[in-house]
Amino acid sequence: MRIGIMQGRLIPPEPERFQAFPRTRWQQEFALAATVGLQSIEWIYDLHGQDVNPIATAEGIQSMQRLAAEHDVAVVSICADYFIDRPTLDQDKLVWLLERCHLAGISRLVVPFVDASRIETPEQIQRITAMLREVLPDAVRHQVEIHLETSLPPGSFAAMLNALPHPLLKVNYDSGNSASLGYPVAEEFAAYGERIGSIHIKDRLRNGGTVPLLSGAADFPTLFKALKKIGYSGDFVLQTARETPGEEVALAQRNLSWLRSWL
Repeated sequence: MRIGIMQGRLIPPEPERFQAFPRTRWQQEFALAATVGLQSIEWIYDLHGQDVNPIATAEGIQSMQRLAAEHDVAVVSICADYFIDRPTLDQDKLVWLLERCHLAGISRLVVPFVDASRIETPEQIQRITAMLREVLPDAVRHQVEIHLETSLPPGSFAAMLNALPHPLLKVNYDSGNSASLGYPVAEEFAAYGERIGSIHIKDRLRNGGTVPLLSGAADFPTLFKALKKIGYSGDFVLQTARETPGEEVALAQRNLSWLRSWL
């Protein structure tokens, strides 16, 4: 079990962006994460930073790996926000990202179907299910897990997962998104708890945006009780609200201490 942080949360945000690949400051976060006591960084691959993202080149991957080894802070996952920027899931890009993960020694690719890329119709479910079925052999070849983050209701998400009974296809559970949508934690875990492979920790208002931990609608007591019941031993990634610019490290330290108190 590792506790990590979403890339960009340890430095001020990119101009006019809440979450994005930090184009000029990504190197700094390895040392900052080590200072906080975090074990990993969840990398971001998005449209905003794709032309300078080191994951795209051999030299860039070498730089990432050197910094990870120097500071003992791993990169074990990529959050593919590219598919929020480009809501039509590009199969070739997905396969390419699986390959880049393999080359970088990254074992998990989080594919978000939220916000602009949310799944809303049975036809979309069928199309995405069919595409994922075609891509899974590439995941096997590269030994990279695909974790789906969706805004689907528990029953619909469970039905989609049941159509894809593969050990490399798992759920990324986002505590804030579920709170915003009003999904009961117990109902979600009853539907697909055994498929949860990673956790994004944040808080959100009901039908609203991200807010500091414990100031939104997230039901953390029930969440951690449910995780204990299923014997969850996967990773946690802090994706919490931003607060005062320039105080990102202190905020991360407080949030890490809070999470450890639950674990």
